[in-house]
Amino acid sequence: MTFRIHTGGMTETPVKLLDGQCFLRRATADDLDAILVLLSDDPISVARGDAGRPEDRSAYDRAFAAIDADPAQQLLVAVIDDDVVGTMQLTVIPGLARRGAARLQIEAVRVRSDTRNLGIGAAMMRWAIGRAPDLGVALVQLTSDAQRVDAHRFYERLGFSPSHVGFKLTLPVG
Repeated sequence: MTFRIHTGGMTETPVKLLDGQCFLRRATADDLDAILVLLSDDPISVARGDAGRPEDRSAYDRAFAAIDADPAQQLLVAVIDDDVVGTMQLTVIPGLARRGAARLQIEAVRVRSDTRNLGIGAAMMRWAIGRAPDLGVALVQLTSDAQRVDAHRFYERLGFSPSHVGFKLTLPVG
């Protein structure tokens, strides 16, 4: 079975917010500046080097091209009045565990700080979870930095449980 998240032409999909709606759509290269602003609006991301510096642009361009070309990946943006206010990356991971079950990994969820508490993040997450059956996945998973206590409460409200301990090893790039 081949897992494909996008076929190249996702149109804007309306999602309901607490008051109003936003639209989710597949990110384009034209959205990259706005996505970098979202990353650099987050102190934890900035501490990891995501400060949106011009000298890093080619690395982001290469990463975007790789994500965009991979049918198992989808980089999404949430848009209100033509402004990008959120982003997340979805990845389908085939696996042998759980009787060969595939899983949907949700990464890099960001909502612009001045639009938080409008329900954008919850709407994005509900949309992604709702797509899981169509993608043939048996599990939706995500990781969250241990410092993100508010995010942990948010994910638990959405039904996620803190069931695992994660480990990372940072390697030099280059």
